[in-house]
Amino acid sequence: MTSDRSRKWMWGDAVVLLDQMQRLNHQGFAPGRAAGGGANWEPPADMLETDHEVLVLVALPGVDVEQTEAIIEDGMLVVRGRRILPAELRTARIHRLELPQGRFERRLPLPAGRYDAVHRSSVNGCLLVTLHKASRGGARR
Repeated sequence: MTSDRSRKWMWGDAVVLLDQMQRLNHQGFAPGRAAGGGANWEPPADMLETDHEVLVLVALPGVDVEQTEAIIEDGMLVVRGRRILPAELRTARIHRLELPQGRFERRLPLPAGRYDAVHRSSVNGCLLVTLHKASRGGARR
């Protein structure tokens, strides 16, 4: 094979692989029903720790804090809820729908320790979960 022909062949394979990756990515965020009523998607999250608390920022634009749940379960922070297309948009012609819809759940392992409070709030389109560290002898959740 000539060098030019080899480059074209490799470029062709790369384009096919990129196309396959894009299709898989879109399938992962496609609206639909998960088996058994489970979550359809996982939102991205950041976790930061200070001396007195653990802060978890979950990217959930368009999701009301009251439609979310944040609990500690077996050393994991479990954040779950649902993003639903607003009723006024359900009859609209959709040109692009990239934000995943439906049930979501994210499980994040927590740093070792005890926590005495779980607080949810909204910050710039994200869910902020604040876990206050318990003092020694405080409650474990």
